[in-house]
Amino acid sequence: MNDLITRKTPGFTNKNKNKWFMGHSVWHRMTLTVSLNLTLVSYSLRMEGQAEYTFPTETKYEGEMKEGMFHGKGVLHFPNGSKHEATWENGKAIQGSFTFADGLQYHEQDWDYCDGNDRRFYSERCNGLRPAGESQLTDLHPPRVIPDSCYDCGDGFYDPTTRVITSYAGQFLRNADDEEHEWIVRTCRRAWDEADVVEPEKSAATRPEETSIMT
Repeated sequence: MNDLITRKTPGFTNKNKNKWFMGHSVWHRMTLTVSLNLTLVSYSLRMEGQAEYTFPTETKYEGEMKEGMFHGKGVLHFPNGSKHEATWENGKAIQGSFTFADGLQYHEQDWDYCDGNDRRFYSERCNGLRPAGESQLTDLHPPRVIPDSCYDCGDGFYDPTTRVITSYAGQFLRNADDEEHEWIVRTCRRAWDEADVVEPEKSAATRPEETSIMT
């Protein structure tokens, strides 16, 4: 039956077959209408049980499924390294937690990360502040180099001309709507700001012999 579905179903190839026939998953319902020459005409497939499914965006779900929907314990792994662990009910998360790629866990109540009183990055909370003159610009140190005319929006680079956000590896992520565009332009690091950053070892403060008053 597996070979029949692989051969006769458009778009269903050996390359992606394992995304359907995997682990302990079983077919909960399969309706097949087959002609005399065994050509598959119609089908209805549902994943059930423990499963692993990868979306075209490379987001991956690992956990329990029912009738083709997330149901039970499961984790969504996002391409940037963050994850959402939850208890699902008929495709909806009813309880769970979100963890960023650097290990910071989001708390809906009493969230104090990067507020007005403490502006440290999570890596600075874990590892301490860097020496004077070597302050971090992002949670990652040294920061990523931003392509010309683009912004670093946290999960990739944003080109305001095309309004396209690509991953740091260069893959398409999404198109920014007006609200996200405004937020990125207002708050995120820009490529043209990086050229104005003076390296500590080249700053006037670290070269006293060049700051003496000429007579």
